[in-house]
Order: sequence, then C-alpha cells, then structure tokens
Amino acid sequence: MTIRIGIAGITGRMGRLLAEEVVAAGAHLTGGIGLDAPNERSFELFADITQLAAASDAVLDFTHASLAQSHAAALTASGKAWVLGTTGLSAADEAAVTAAAERIPVVYASNFSPGVNLVLALAERMGAALPDDAYDAEIVEMHHRQKVDAPSGTAIAIGRAVAKGRGVSLDDNTETGRHGHTGARKTGTIGFAALRGGQVVGEHSLIFAAASEQIVLTHRAFDRRVFATGAVRAALWAANRPARLYSMMDVLGMA
Repeated sequence: MTIRIGIAGITGRMGRLLAEEVVAAGAHLTGGIGLDAPNERSFELFADITQLAAASDAVLDFTHASLAQSHAAALTASGKAWVLGTTGLSAADEAAVTAAAERIPVVYASNFSPGVNLVLALAERMGAALPDDAYDAEIVEMHHRQKVDAPSGTAIAIGRAVAKGRGVSLDDNTETGRHGHTGARKTGTIGFAALRGGQVVGEHSLIFAAASEQIVLTHRAFDRRVFATGAVRAALWAANRPARLYSMMDVLGMA
C-alpha cells in the first residue's frame, strides 16, 4: 500500500524540498498546511494540522517551535506517525513530544542527514574514550543568517552525545556566550559557539582539545535536500511502527 505523507509547512523552503522528495520516493503526497499559495496547484492545502493528519499516514513537520505542543495534540488524536524536525523546542515542548510518543510513532531528530547521525554516534564514543579532565570539548556551528535559534539543534544533539559518553548531564555542563573577562575554562564543560551569516546550509565541528593533541570532527551540508531525503525516509519507515519515541539512529539501523 502506498504511504500517504503530509507536510506541515509545505510552502516554505524546506517544505517544498520535502514535497519533491515524497514524490521521488514513490509515496503519495497528501498535501500540507502553510501560507496561502494560490498559484501552487501541485498539492492540496489543508485548513489545519488536524485535517492534514486525518488524510495522511505520516506527517512531516518542519515548522516552528511555537507549534510543537498543538501539533503533538493533533497528531496524538489522529493516531498517525509524526516526523518532527523542528528545532529550538523548550523543555515543555519536548515533554509534549515524549507524551505523544506514548500513543503514536514519533521520529524526532535535530538533523536527518545520515552523515550527521554518524557524527553523533562517533561523538558519544569519543566522549567516553577521552577523559574530560584532559580533553576540552568545544562545538562550533555556522548557519545562514535567517536561523532563529542558537546553538543549533544539531549542535545541542552533538553536545548531548558527548555528555552521554561522559556519563553526565549536558544541562549541568554547558558553557556558552563567552564575553569579557570570563576567567579560565571550567574543566569538564562542553562549550558552544554559534556563527551566523550568509546562506550557509549547516556546518558543525566537534573539537576535543588536549595539551598535546587536538581532534576535530566536522560535518558540512551543502544542500538542504539531504535533510529532506532523510526525513522522507523516516516517514516511510515510521508509518506502520508501534508507538514510541524514535531517533534517526533507529531509522538508519544504528541504534
């Protein structure tokens, strides 16, 4: 049976790529929700997320963090799969996502690129292998000037992977926003630096710096399509899965 995929935010830059990739994958593009686009007749625009979910087997959601909780409620009520790529979620938003995953399959990822997910796996192993009292961990990311959240969701995911490898909480060991006379770097913290400019799709570097060596793990995305391709793969994978909170690692068979 052909999987029906709907797209929340279909008229945006990412939404249009997702629509193209749904068709390329041989799935049925249900349509989506987004800004009014009277000249676009290649897809159907639904009135709201509830109607879109009812007509779909899975919904791809790359919208805005402010919609996370309402979308969680609508997708839960529909019983359909939810593939969420929105970043900048608050603790309350993430709690809503977790609650939804008790009732429906949810694939929640900060980045749907296979390469980034390999970086996450390596980051955890490096965090476990390199002692935090000898190797300072720093994460540097750069994105286009329109990005509204910082650090990026992918940078935070890398930080969480390092923290998991070290057996600590990222929230308790984060260092950001250095400015002025900050004093010496605290041992064991995970530092973040966010750069914004131009139309950079996404660059992330994880640096482990010790007194005698430095290790740098870098991923660069040159085309947003890599995220769209991965997200559609996740939707096809999740459509008939049992309720649970999944990651892209699960989709790739790396969990």
